[in-house]
Amino acid sequence: MLKVSRVTSGYEDIEILHGLDFSVEKGSIVTIIGSNGAGKTTTIRTLAGLNPVFSGEIHFLGTPIHTLAAHERVEKGIVMVPEGRRLFPSMTVLENLQLGAYHQEAEARLEKTLSEVYELFPRVKERSEQQAGTLSGGEQQMVAIGRGLMSLPKLLMLDEPSLGLAPLVVQQIFEMILEVRRRGTTVLLVEQNVQKSLSIADYGWVMENGEISIQGSGQELLSDPNIKKAYLGM
Repeated sequence: MLKVSRVTSGYEDIEILHGLDFSVEKGSIVTIIGSNGAGKTTTIRTLAGLNPVFSGEIHFLGTPIHTLAAHERVEKGIVMVPEGRRLFPSMTVLENLQLGAYHQEAEARLEKTLSEVYELFPRVKERSEQQAGTLSGGEQQMVAIGRGLMSLPKLLMLDEPSLGLAPLVVQQIFEMILEVRRRGTTVLLVEQNVQKSLSIADYGWVMENGEISIQGSGQELLSDPNIKKAYLGM
């Protein structure tokens, strides 16, 4: 589905990613783990078109997209749910969801997609007329993921979806990620909860200093002694 070839990227003239090479298979859950500052968020921002590609190429479903603007990539099916949720707090939950369906195909399917989001997140449906800023952190994260789904993603990229949430809510979020994949959406997950993310991932990458240092299946990485020591405290 996604192929990244020798990509360098960063902010202004500061290079953060150094020649990334990787691919994402259709229908999979892939996770990126690593310490703060390793380049995880920069990677998905670059895929989303929010950071420029200095060099290299990104192909999505066989088509080069590295020269496309961010909104054009959304129309192709690449959708990012940012860290911190980034909802519009004074707007209702429903209004926040509707904003996800801004491009032509998504707008045409708005009602159908909205019913699917409500089916996936019953709590969001209950809160649909509330201002988004009045929701709990877990409820806001559900709305943020729901808004992403309203854009009809083929590849849904989630940046730290469990950050700051209670353990029970974290479990619910990860169960929802599995359900999103079961419904046919490929997921690329950046997550600080290494145990949880690798346990649901088909494949994972460990990033260090803007490069992928270790890769393998989720279970392989979970059992790697270096991963256990560095990220799991074992």
